Amino acid sequence: MKDRKLFRALGFAALLAVVFASAGGAGEMAPSPTAISSGQPRGAVADQNGDRAKPGPILPSPIGPAEVSAGVTGTAQKAEEEKPGAIEPLSVISLVTIESGRNDLNPQWSPSGTFVSFERLMGDKKEIHVVLPDGTPVQTIYHVLSEGGSKTKFFFPGLSDETSYNAELTWSPDETRFVYMSNGGEGKYDLYLQELGAESSLRLTDDKEKDGQAHWSPVADRVVFVSGRTGNGDVYVLDLETRALTRMTRGGSEYLYPRWSPDGTKIVVMHGSNENHHITLINDAGKPGESRKALTTWPYDDLRPVWSPDGKKIAFYSNYNAAGDQKQWSLIVIHADGSDPTEGDGLAAKVVASDILPDVEVGPAWMPDSNRIIFVKNDRQEYNPLYIADINQKTVVPIKTDTRMNHDVTISAQGTVAFRAQVNQWDQIFTMSLRN
Repeated sequence: MKDRKLFRALGFAALLAVVFASAGGAGEMAPSPTAISSGQPRGAVADQNGDRAKPGPILPSPIGPAEVSAGVTGTAQKAEEEKPGAIEPLSVISLVTIESGRNDLNPQWSPSGTFVSFERLMGDKKEIHVVLPDGTPVQTIYHVLSEGGSKTKFFFPGLSDETSYNAELTWSPDETRFVYMSNGGEGKYDLYLQELGAESSLRLTDDKEKDGQAHWSPVADRVVFVSGRTGNGDVYVLDLETRALTRMTRGGSEYLYPRWSPDGTKIVVMHGSNENHHITLINDAGKPGESRKALTTWPYDDLRPVWSPDGKKIAFYSNYNAAGDQKQWSLIVIHADGSDPTEGDGLAAKVVASDILPDVEVGPAWMPDSNRIIFVKNDRQEYNPLYIADINQKTVVPIKTDTRMNHDVTISAQGTVAFRAQVNQWDQIFTMSLRN
């Protein structure tokens, strides 16, 4: 009961309820498949034996330009006026063999795009798979401890205390190592360090509370993560060489999803409680207290900030919209230096897309040019299609993938897109190449 009470206090239940209500059940983080029919993915043909889909002919798509909600300010309103044509990708193929009875989700590219990792959920068990971009298997991570453990108080979204649960892989800059979260089959979540190809791992944290949401610095052997050891959810930085642990935040509200800036000097994080999170910037990781700055301060829920590849912008989700509907989400882009308004019409003008489905696990998906973002449109009639927003051109354009119930969009340094979609009611990972 104490576990569930604190989980509610942290606002996760309210957050997930809003997301699921908006998605109509798509993209859920709980370990269960959704029952939505699926069609053949664009540019991919799977044989009758269930082998990995290979590039095939481009098929006609039911997806057409969708209307952007009336009254949206800024670039999203401009996009509605222009209504450009849909984008035909060069290819859309399944990453691995399409099979029923399992859900594959949360793809993550290694820094240079050499590898793709994703999580595979089978019942209560979750393992991590590492593959090459063509689907060739490299490694499977399924960590099990020999000793049992007791329940703890702090919960992250979507976690289970059943069997072994492994997730949230983050890569070292040289792609030779990675850190991930695991309960080791004992219900206590900690961080583990493992070399690519190695069978054993090194336990990095061993606190009675949960540690997770790790992100490896792009330039150093330091990992930022969230820990429940304070009872609220605070941000810490762990030096992997010295094992020195530095607490970055203090306060009564949780901090979630910290992310390093591309130059490894700053950290952006969401901060708040219940249904009102703000975006907060730690402008100097060496001086976390005195350099902290609020990037948003309005009464809306702002989630999952992600840096642009050039480090000049930050994208995040917000339930701000002109209609005042708390279940409708927008995509907002602001300058990373904190020069934009933190609330009011000035911040509302930074909306680049409206009525979207937030990918809370992976965050907004930037293209390498730091100008375009691919997102999922909240359009059940079109099975939640992928769209691309161009910030400079002020356009929002659909992408013809012929996949259904899309989610978990992530993009490599070369611009190859990986995402989750449903086939025969089960989640699969696809990759997509776009024309320049």
